[in-house]
Amino acid sequence: MAGLPDTTFGRDTSVRRLGEGRYEADLSDLWNLRPLPQGGIVTAVTLRAMAEELGDPDQRLRGLHTSFVGQVAHGSLELTVETLRRGRSMSHVRGEVRTPGAGSGHVTTAAFGAPRRGFSFMDLEPPDAPPPGDCRSYRDPPPDGVPRFEPMPFWDRCVEGRGVLGHAPWEDYEPGRAETVQWFGFDEPPLGDEGTLDPFALVVLADVMPGAVAEKMGPEHRSGWFGPSVDLTVHLLEDCRSGWLLAHNRARFAGDGYASAEMVLWDRGASGTEPARLVAYATQVFLFTFLD
Repeated sequence: MAGLPDTTFGRDTSVRRLGEGRYEADLSDLWNLRPLPQGGIVTAVTLRAMAEELGDPDQRLRGLHTSFVGQVAHGSLELTVETLRRGRSMSHVRGEVRTPGAGSGHVTTAAFGAPRRGFSFMDLEPPDAPPPGDCRSYRDPPPDGVPRFEPMPFWDRCVEGRGVLGHAPWEDYEPGRAETVQWFGFDEPPLGDEGTLDPFALVVLADVMPGAVAEKMGPEHRSGWFGPSVDLTVHLLEDCRSGWLLAHNRARFAGDGYASAEMVLWDRGASGTEPARLVAYATQVFLFTFLD
């Protein structure tokens, strides 16, 4: 992405070319979640290498699928990239990122394409939401009497969440739908000179889907487990022109120790009040891991 400013996201997703189809990167521990880096940030690193290997700025990222085959830790990363097909208007690229010495890591296939002739419409309604400034931040201290906890750096220094629909961990409520709505914003939004958000950053904000299951299970089962990703599919749609994204998260099914969920990301401008633009749609399968 031309003109991308120096931000935490930009630095941590940068790659160095070692040779044809070979790259390396360094990912800080700021992006860790129980206890490995969030899958979305690792995928973003892979996408950076894939875009570098393709070398065609006219073909932008249109869609991707990541399979989380092996664990990838923060620190030094090895990446291999293969251009499966290079076309004049659409290309397909495959990339894998792994911890040095590991046999496998995260495998991503992606489609990059230039603008084409076609139809244009949006048949999806955004959720109602007040602007982010009117919503409670996940960084606000809990009420008196609720034990404080040390937030993970991902949520404390990289990405801020502001709740719209859903409940805080300490609230007592009757479980209903497996659905949450929140605002997400980067502490340092990776906005380029043209005023658009780095599209790879949308992958990070899409990869936070277990919250809908936690909302469904209610207070008794909100803690004591987490949901490592099995896969992640993201469709990149319109350009995002804001550092704040309205995120609509729903889970459709859980069973056999797995869950299926979706995330829809909307751009409503810097104020959060402009007409909604659909910028990304994502789906994911994740599994349940219990801390006991």
